[in-house]
Amino acid sequence: MFKKYKLTFIGVVFGAILGYLYFFYVGCESGTCKITSSPVNSTLYGALMSGLLFNIFENKPKKK
Repeated sequence: MFKKYKLTFIGVVFGAILGYLYFFYVGCESGTCKITSSPVNSTLYGALMSGLLFNIFENKPKKK
């Protein structure tokens, strides 16, 4: 399963790291931002979006 979705897993990890770094360095001053006010929300959102983006580039077998 890992070989099939390797690029997606890499994207999820990459996005989670970027999401946390965005929270850490930019964040939300007032605390009213839904995504960037919490490190958990920011990390999960980054992982989801990056995983979806990297999933586009995976080679899928063509059906006959």
